[in-house]
Amino acid sequence: MAQAPTPANAAPAWRQFVFFDVVPVKDIHDLGSSPEVFRKTPEISTIVSSSVGLIVADIHGSVYLVNRDFEIANSWIAHTGGRVTHMAERRGILITLGEEDTARHPFLKVWDLQTFDKKTGAPLLLRSAKVQSGNRPHPVSTIALSATLSYLAIGLGDGTVILYRHLDQSIYSTSGSLSTLPKPRVIHESATEPITGLGFREPTEETPHVYLFIVTTNRTLCYQASGKGSGGTPTVVDEIGAGLGCATMDWKAREIVVARDEAIYCCGTESRGACYAYEGLKSRIHTHRNYIVIVSPPFTPTASAASATVRNFVAKSVAPSGSEIAKVTVFDPENKFVAHSGTFPEGVREVFSSWGKLYVLSNDGKLMCLEEKPTSAKLDMLYRKGLYLLALNIAETQKLDESHIADIHKQYGDHLYTKGDYDGAMQQYIKTIRYVQPSYVIRKFLDAQRIHNLVTYLQELHSLGLANSDHTTLLLNTYTKLKDVSRLDSFIKRESLRVTGEEGKDELPFDLDTAIRVCRQAGYFEHASYLAKKYERHEDYLRIQIEDAGNYKDALMYLRRLGAEAAESNLARYGRAMLDNLPEETTDLLIDICTSLALLTIETEEAETSPVKQASGGPSYLSYLALNRLPTASASSPVDTVPTPTAALPTPAKPTEPARRDSVQDASRASNSPPGTPTTATPAKAQAANTVKRPSPRLYFAHFVDHTGHFVRFLETVARKRWGQTLENTSEPLPVEADPNADEQAEKRDQVAVWNTLFELYLSRPPSASDANPNSKALALLQNTTLPYDPTHALILCSTRGFTPGLVLLWERMGMHEDVVRFFMDRHHDGDADASSEVVRRVRQYGAGRPQLYPLVLRFLTSTPALLAKHRDDVVDVLRVIDEEKIMPPVSVVQVLSRNGVASVGLVKEWLMARIQNARQEVDTDQQLIASYRSETQEKLRQAEELADPDRPRVFHVTQCSACQGGLDLPAVHFMCNHSYHQRCLAENETECPNCAREHGMIREIRRNNERLADQHDLFLSEVREGGFDALASGFSRGTLNMSRVDDVAA
Repeated sequence: MAQAPTPANAAPAWRQFVFFDVVPVKDIHDLGSSPEVFRKTPEISTIVSSSVGLIVADIHGSVYLVNRDFEIANSWIAHTGGRVTHMAERRGILITLGEEDTARHPFLKVWDLQTFDKKTGAPLLLRSAKVQSGNRPHPVSTIALSATLSYLAIGLGDGTVILYRHLDQSIYSTSGSLSTLPKPRVIHESATEPITGLGFREPTEETPHVYLFIVTTNRTLCYQASGKGSGGTPTVVDEIGAGLGCATMDWKAREIVVARDEAIYCCGTESRGACYAYEGLKSRIHTHRNYIVIVSPPFTPTASAASATVRNFVAKSVAPSGSEIAKVTVFDPENKFVAHSGTFPEGVREVFSSWGKLYVLSNDGKLMCLEEKPTSAKLDMLYRKGLYLLALNIAETQKLDESHIADIHKQYGDHLYTKGDYDGAMQQYIKTIRYVQPSYVIRKFLDAQRIHNLVTYLQELHSLGLANSDHTTLLLNTYTKLKDVSRLDSFIKRESLRVTGEEGKDELPFDLDTAIRVCRQAGYFEHASYLAKKYERHEDYLRIQIEDAGNYKDALMYLRRLGAEAAESNLARYGRAMLDNLPEETTDLLIDICTSLALLTIETEEAETSPVKQASGGPSYLSYLALNRLPTASASSPVDTVPTPTAALPTPAKPTEPARRDSVQDASRASNSPPGTPTTATPAKAQAANTVKRPSPRLYFAHFVDHTGHFVRFLETVARKRWGQTLENTSEPLPVEADPNADEQAEKRDQVAVWNTLFELYLSRPPSASDANPNSKALALLQNTTLPYDPTHALILCSTRGFTPGLVLLWERMGMHEDVVRFFMDRHHDGDADASSEVVRRVRQYGAGRPQLYPLVLRFLTSTPALLAKHRDDVVDVLRVIDEEKIMPPVSVVQVLSRNGVASVGLVKEWLMARIQNARQEVDTDQQLIASYRSETQEKLRQAEELADPDRPRVFHVTQCSACQGGLDLPAVHFMCNHSYHQRCLAENETECPNCAREHGMIREIRRNNERLADQHDLFLSEVREGGFDALASGFSRGTLNMSRVDDVAA
């Protein structure tokens, strides 16, 4: 009998756990006993698990199919008069090997467990043949069946291994007899080494061939059963063998596990693999999932045994001394711990796995189920013992999902945090990212002493692309508080993580807006500008350079690189600040933007000399981090420095340029170079075309409020380069490049706005030594008729600014001559002595086209004695023109002159006498006309009376036809109007003189029109209001006022 192992040769003290519960299995009909099939345990020869249930065979040749309740579902005699020695099942096909009384050699039978005989109820027997190798019979020691039924290997007690190839084809073939099987091939012979184990290594993607492991008592061999190179001699992979039942395939069917007393060995197809030192006698092994079940031979337990399980058994046992027990150990080789260890006083008959559970059948027929505890219960046991690494290994072995593994890391991290191992805890917390809220970890490391661990966690969040804006803010503030410029450089210059989105854009590992904002708040302007420039945040970059760093030169060059469209909106915001600091350069840029149709060019700049820098930075809002408690040495941590990119284009420093506000990194940086910015800014995508759209100059007018001189230069240059318009050019505009995309109406409005603004600027310019007449340009602008300014706007400006030449010029051009005259009259009243002469000159200039000016001037010149004395001759000339042009009646002239006592009668004596004489002549002429009209009227009345008298004969003396002008002959037609015609020259039935008919028709039409107008009283009244007596006389002549007409209408 075997003895219990002593402490001297005991197995190493591996961790031992109780991960399995021992539960007795009872018969479903008799809960006081074991299942019926196991009551005659000594007669059971072999047990295998299959796809249709548990299969049990006995020494009488019978086979039993057992269901989950361990009831016998079916049974049949497989080997008559013998016993079943080995079984193997794949895909519903059962292979049995057994002995029969009728044959010396073992029998191999193939059964179809899915098809049953209707008479006997037994599965269909597909094949039955003898297993024979040589003439002498040898018992079968072990068998192995491949998963695809393609290969069957049988090991014999004499060291021979025979192999059946293409067994599946033979089984499923309908041709052939019951004994037809592929011809077996002897692949191994070893007379001194019985075969103790066989196992097939199934093909995988890496190794697409089938291999057969052969284990003897002294060696382990490997035979290639399929593929190129198959059929050769088995190769020795290890010089270690095993006893019968101590070799089996691992749970992945990749290696064969060989159990020896000193250790457990795993052998692959080429050499020995892992080795697990586990000393002790072993009678058999079995694989259950990732576990190896080790069964020891019966031995006598002692209180001094190395195994605690044995010692506990001795302490609790009441059995007589000298009784033997068997020990079953469930071992996890990958994680190297014992999951279960139990003793069986009656010994172990079989160990098998079925329905995902492990079963142990003792020699006394008792069936025990080793139920594995839930994973959560196992992990709790490990947590209590602080075995977190082992818990992680178990979780990975059992293929737990990521969330469960992350929970283990969280528990492990909490454990290390409690022990004060913050570095180790952070390493565990990092592995919980995606499954544990970041705030849970961040709150634990907000203390300044643990801020470096917090940085590590936040960096990992960003590298995985899981950080939000708050995380970015916190990380950047920790960098700035620690003044860790090298890490800050590395962080902001980190490349994008991956390509995402439909457009395939790179995704940053941090929130860009937050990073820029925090760097600005902390005073790290160069870092903020680097990010803004690299990722084309044009507004942010300009805001940093202008508002924070005061680097106007770089901002100006950046604007020029952006191009017209991108610079348009930014200049609208920062144009005034740029003009305050760089007026000349900014004006040039604005001119180029408003006039150039091509991309803007960048001039080469000289190297900039850095001024003396002083650190200045604003406090961060995360002051609660209490970083002031950090020692000085901790301010700089050993991190890898990242090479800085090329710096931005340098610019020469001018004495007039304000000093830059530098980043706080310049004071904290010792040897690290500042983060550079890319040398070129990516131009706007809209400028890919050959031409760019020029913005309206009016967008930038407001920026020149305090820069009048530059404003004038800007407007003049834009007008010249964009539209070819100058003050000096009075003919056609200068030739310029046409813009095919220009809006004509918008361009016209821009031209008017530019010249209106220029005119206002010309008027507002103060006099200087070089320009004695500052308004000369304003006058030249008004005199240039080709320039598209607004006259009304210019008139208002001239009036408000008191620009007399321009005001007069505009009034003249607009035909407002009376306003010009009145203007000089007002000037005279204001004390200008020369204004009266200007009034006389203007009336002579405008009088030909504006006669109404003479009465105005006459009234003005006779308004005061001084004016009359000065311009007596001019008054006479005015009266002469009034007389000649009949501008005013004499009565009106007298009324004008007599309104005050300035003008005397002697002044207008001659003029009045001439007017009276002319009036008398006109009266005589009118009287003569009246007399002639009366005599003519009397003559017409007489003729009418004669024509109306029927008794008065009429004598016609006409000798010429009024139509054809020929001599009048008979027949002839005479009309009372003294017109005669040939009868042939008149139309048939003509009763009216053709010549007089036309004239009478016109008269009748006029009378009809007058009659219609007589009913339009509103029109007549409006004519009276406008024409006075003339309208009444005209209405009387048309018969509108005739009473007879009123009577006719009433009738």
